[in-house]
Amino acid sequence: MAILEIARMGHPVLGRPAAPVADPTAPEIARLVADMVETMEHANGAGLAAPQVGVSLRVVVFQAPGARAAEGLSDAEHFDHTAPLTVLVNPVIDVLGDDREGGWEGCLSVPGLRGWVERPFHIRYSGFDLKGNRLTRTARGFHARVVQHECDHLDGILYPARMGDVSKLIFESEIHHWLEPKSSDEEAAQ
Repeated sequence: MAILEIARMGHPVLGRPAAPVADPTAPEIARLVADMVETMEHANGAGLAAPQVGVSLRVVVFQAPGARAAEGLSDAEHFDHTAPLTVLVNPVIDVLGDDREGGWEGCLSVPGLRGWVERPFHIRYSGFDLKGNRLTRTARGFHARVVQHECDHLDGILYPARMGDVSKLIFESEIHHWLEPKSSDEEAAQ
């Protein structure tokens, strides 16, 4: 396994649609996924798409660890803050309902920034695992957000393009100005 270089916003590989994978069980796809997982974990990311590591194929890995909810960035998102480590080859997303929810997103390809993005609240996603088995799940909240964010990479879309209000594109160091302030009782308890 290897830690791969992550392409940053502006790199051409991030701006074009990725190609479908012919065989999800191919050894080179397993090697790519192992490197992607190691790279994602090393960078403390919640997900990673193959184009982010310079490979224009429809492969994503993601996880929504419960600790992410504790970071305070997903407080506005109500359900399903966790997802197991998941590999999706040739993923497809179906939106389930009209409800949308906003949340602060970051991206390993857009380091140091966060943006407020509204996305569908409830989705079903499917794709293939590395054994060629079809995987289908429903997701809400942060879990749904992570899946949509990573699958956007496969279509050449970075989260700033999904923002409705670019004035909410901020440096991570300034996020505390945008989070709901703690009550004086909560601050005294800490």
